[in-house]
Parts: sequence; C-alpha cells; structure tokens
Amino acid sequence: MNNRQLFLRHVAQLSDAPLGLEIVKASGMYMWDADGKQILDLIAGISVCNVGHSHPAVVQAIKDQAEQYMHLLVYGELVQSPQVAFATLLTQHLPASLDCVYFTNSGSEAVEGAMKLAKRYTGKTEIIAFNNSYHGSTQGAMSIMGDEGWRNAYRPLLPDIQHLEYNSFESLDSITSRTACVVAETVQAEAGVRVPQKEWLQALRAKCTATGTLLVLDEIQCGLGRNGTLWAFEQFGIIPDILLLGKALGGGMPMGAFIANREMMWVLTNNPVLGHMTTFGGHPVICAAGMAGFKVLLEQDLISSVKAKEQLFLKYLQHPAIRAVRSLGLMIAVEMESFAVNKKVIDYCIDKGMLTDWFLFAPECLRIAPPLIINEEEIKQACDMILEAARTVA
Repeated sequence: MNNRQLFLRHVAQLSDAPLGLEIVKASGMYMWDADGKQILDLIAGISVCNVGHSHPAVVQAIKDQAEQYMHLLVYGELVQSPQVAFATLLTQHLPASLDCVYFTNSGSEAVEGAMKLAKRYTGKTEIIAFNNSYHGSTQGAMSIMGDEGWRNAYRPLLPDIQHLEYNSFESLDSITSRTACVVAETVQAEAGVRVPQKEWLQALRAKCTATGTLLVLDEIQCGLGRNGTLWAFEQFGIIPDILLLGKALGGGMPMGAFIANREMMWVLTNNPVLGHMTTFGGHPVICAAGMAGFKVLLEQDLISSVKAKEQLFLKYLQHPAIRAVRSLGLMIAVEMESFAVNKKVIDYCIDKGMLTDWFLFAPECLRIAPPLIINEEEIKQACDMILEAARTVA
C-alpha cells in the first residue's frame, strides 16, 4: 500500500473526500508534495503559520529546548523557563488587566478553560454566544458554536446556552445579571469574515460591564497580527475580560491560551484545587517555539505591512464572478455565486499549485489567510490564479 492508501485506511477521516495531498516539505510560503510539485499556501494551515512554514528561528528554538528538557510534570507545578518567558512576553504586549496566562494544547481547550473560569468566578451559569460563530469542536466549545446543523448530531450539549445575532444592537438586551459571560469572535471567521461595527463591540463591552458579565473575546484565528494589529480588539477600542488565543500562538506547534487578570485566574486554585488541569499544556518545547514565532512577528515588523497587502488583494480581486470581498487585514473572504462554483474555483487552484479552501458557515466563500510574510509578487500570482479559475469555471 502507498501512503495515501494507508492514510485512508488507518487515519481517522473528517470527510468522505479529503484532499489527500501528500506533503513532504514546507518552508516559508510554500509546500511540496511527494512528486516535487510546489504549492503556494494561501491559508497558512488555517491562520496558524503567520511567520511562514518552518521559520528557521522557530525550528532552532525547538531544537535548543529539546536538548534541555521536554515534558517534566503536569501543568503548573514546576517552574519551567520557556513557560515563564513566553507568558511574560505576551503580557508585556497586552493591556495591564490581562496579566495571567493559562497555556493549553489548543484553541478549543482555551475555550473550555475560559467557560469554566467565567462560571467559577461569577457564580453564574448562563453563557451567551452568537449565531455563525465557531469556537472549536469539544463538547463545551460545540455548545456555543453558532450553527445548529453542526451541533445537532451531538446533543445533549451544555445547558443554559443562548445564541444571539452578531452585530445586532437589539440582541444585547438579552445580556442580563444572570449571564456569566459572553463569548464572541472579535471578527467572525467561519461566517465568511464578518467584521462588526466598532460601536456594536463597544456597546457589547458596556453591556457586559453594566451587568457584571465577563466579556470573552475569541482571537484564536484573528489574533497575532492577522487583522493588521497585534490584537484585533485594539482596532475597536475595547479590552476583554478574558482573551482566547490559539492557532498562530505556537509558531506552527499546537498551542492555545486563555488570558485574564491574575485575581480572576486565582479562583482555579481552590474549592476545588486544580480547577482546570492539563498534562501537556504549556509544553516547554512548544512554548519555546511559540515565543520564537512571536519574536519574529515583532522584530521583523510583519504586522505593519498587513493592511497594505490587504489592499493589494482588494485591488486585484475584481471579476463578475466575485459577488463580494470581505476582509480585515489578511483575513479575506471572496464570495462566489454558490458553493458549487466556489468548490470548482478551489479545485482549480489546488490543481494548478495553490492551496485554499472554504468557510464552515459560508461555503460559497473562498478563504484567503496566507502567512503574513506573503509578498506583492505572490499576492499578484494568487489573485491571477483565482481570476483565471473564475473565468474557467463561471
């Protein structure tokens, strides 16, 4: 059997038609398959590889830390310098109220931890989320996922969950003094890049403050520079009570985090002790990788060019087959007539050597979320291929 056949037989599948590309190498903006074909990566592992694939600084940090030590003990008991250094660096670039980091294995686990923290800290049980939101696939995260079609097969899920309309001022009336927290994506990703009104996010912040509700902002996809600022919430003039991170946080390695005030986080230490546990969260090798990637992001000033690169995509992506283009930084949704048309465009691009895909709650939209290192020539190449595909399949 070849690798593809073994993959289909022994690796759990998420769909009945996986892409099945056999990738043997990835570096910078590109991947290479088993036949040596070069593939331009337009989605960065779904917003993971912000500094590109296998950045030399990240790879070196992994090697250096692996030589020192790897797993020692479950999270929170031993002082491990990579955890301490990365948490300190992150909080130095966050508002003062976000000064305590809990590292997790993934964005989904960060969501789970934040939900537990909110209920424990407030003593309340109601959690509010929004339609067309995506927060992960674990039981708690799925409970607040904003699409019944994805939730229904796994019921019963968590009780006391309410879903509201995103970017609706009227919906804010449903937030009351019995609400433990509101969980919102700062920018809705899987809905097809839905950017809220600044005034709405500010009103949401004010409503949460007035009712004693914690505001949890999910920046698992949009954080770490993707929207043109280090944190997306900076563009809206608000600060969350709890911030969720993941995807790009590990520099290409699996990592998430929920970040809050130290006083709030302290409730996880008692009644009961070990209020949230993880064996591998904050793994020293992954913390070293994440910190290296974060330093690259800052020291190479990758974020300052994001808005200009966004404008290039908007300039080039002009075609009658494109119904709309929605974006904030290098998170872009290109809306086609239908999923059928979009899928043909995606398949064409993959066949020609460029990887892209669609959005969970907006399958008619093509996803653009490349590594932030993408240059003007690669942007033009990507847009030309999308337009060529549109002309071919329309």
